Amino acid sequence: MGGTKRSNINIGLQVKVVLKQDQRSGRLTDGVVKNILTKASVHPHGIKVRLENGLVGRVKEIIEDGD
Repeated sequence: MGGTKRSNINIGLQVKVVLKQDQRSGRLTDGVVKNILTKASVHPHGIKVRLENGLVGRVKEIIEDGD
């Protein structure tokens, strides 16, 4: 599942995000959503979130429960 729709993302959800400095390489970072920063309901590059470890990035993948 992609991370372009805000309604798909909840606090506490495990996700893979691309950090600002990794946008060129496309390197993904795993984490758990602490805050949702994008106000729009949809964003073509992914919803911006703050992870529990303090990093900020755009959601590229939602990790399904049980994976």
